[in-house]
Amino acid sequence: MSNNLAGVDLNLLVALDLLLDERSVRAAARRAGVTPSAMSHTLSRLRDVFGDELLVRSGRRLLPTRRAEALADPVRQVLVLAGDLLDDSAPFEPAASTRAFRVVCTDHVSTVLLAGVEQRVRERAPGVDLHVRPLVPETMEDLRDGRADVAIGIFPDASPEVRMRRLFDDGFVTVARQRHPRIGPPSVSMEAFLRETHVLVAPRGDARGTVDEDLDALGLRRRVARTFPSFLAAAWHVADSDDLLTVSARLVAAVAPRLGLAALPPPMPLPRYAMHLAWHPRTDRSREDAWFRALLLEVSEALPAAPLTA
Repeated sequence: MSNNLAGVDLNLLVALDLLLDERSVRAAARRAGVTPSAMSHTLSRLRDVFGDELLVRSGRRLLPTRRAEALADPVRQVLVLAGDLLDDSAPFEPAASTRAFRVVCTDHVSTVLLAGVEQRVRERAPGVDLHVRPLVPETMEDLRDGRADVAIGIFPDASPEVRMRRLFDDGFVTVARQRHPRIGPPSVSMEAFLRETHVLVAPRGDARGTVDEDLDALGLRRRVARTFPSFLAAAWHVADSDDLLTVSARLVAAVAPRLGLAALPPPMPLPRYAMHLAWHPRTDRSREDAWFRALLLEVSEALPAAPLTA
């Protein structure tokens, strides 16, 4: 790209940001408020300016080239800084915003946290949209490249460049259906626990988790007969079977009454864990993003105390 900016329309960067975000000419045009034909013409101009195809078709999708991937983060940073320069004194007005926030999390987090977020967004920013996607191995890259605004989860291998903030803690409880023929309140013994078949939430299909690692340390083993990629799908299965599920205490507190589940302390101590909010520093100076992160923190601080676990 030429160092002479005089002949370059910097509005092209806005279009490039939208195209890289949506990977669709039609979707980018809709967000920009122009026709697909106009956005297609803009993409042609961008290709001329950068001397690269930028987006190439693969089936029904557009995929970024290596050059486009390298441009995504710098372009977003330039736009954020330009916005600050041009409108540094204007406060963010949630009630007038039509921003769409992209959240990456599990259905555990959706159930525990996002109900409170939804209520506040409807009251304070009715024009704001929320798009929730599941956690994937590429979540950190999605934050870096602008395909997600925030992620919520456990991130032991997070990139050092990603910002982190603790949201809430949680623990484990064991659940069975209320009319289970052998298991019920107030507790479950280790012998009874090992005698039953178990369900595990395993997005990648692994049949071992934290419980199995702790049982290994005790020289014990359980049978994991079913695995599910979703916390709620696992809970629904337990409600209609004699299998046991050891899972988030906060999730169980939210769904047990509706599904007819009985919560019991696991027969051995299990570690508590913290859920964290993650975002990329390129959004640090964005008032909209700062407002949304503050909203997530507000909701997490208003959560009731975590249920007691083993």
